[in-house]
Amino acid sequence: MKTRQVLTLDDAREIGAAAESEARAHGWAVTIAVCDEGGHLLWLQRMDGAPPMSAQVAPDKARTCVMTRKPSKAIEDMVNNGRYAALGMPVMPLEGGEMIVVGGEVIGAVGVSGVKSAQDAQVARAGVLAVGATFAL
Repeated sequence: MKTRQVLTLDDAREIGAAAESEARAHGWAVTIAVCDEGGHLLWLQRMDGAPPMSAQVAPDKARTCVMTRKPSKAIEDMVNNGRYAALGMPVMPLEGGEMIVVGGEVIGAVGVSGVKSAQDAQVARAGVLAVGATFAL
């Protein structure tokens, strides 16, 4: 059997706070979602002014990461490069979801929605780095 790290609620709060700080530093109103390795939502925060739809998109971006073991941008790139069948997968093919990787294992993900996709990803990465994790395998 393996022993592995798992996210706690305190971790999710720390990730959310760091992501919020990054968004505020740039004047971005976003929704931040943190999920565990099964794609179950641990934390959701919709900042004042964030688009209402972002509250659904952010968790979907996070789930995409844990389900595919890839950043959500990888799925967006697949679709943009003509692999339209990917649109039938139960994923959100938009940049802004980043894996939380510890010890080479995906233990969760952060999804952000509300601004340009690359900016969403920047906010998500700030959250991941706050807990000493990486966002790549």
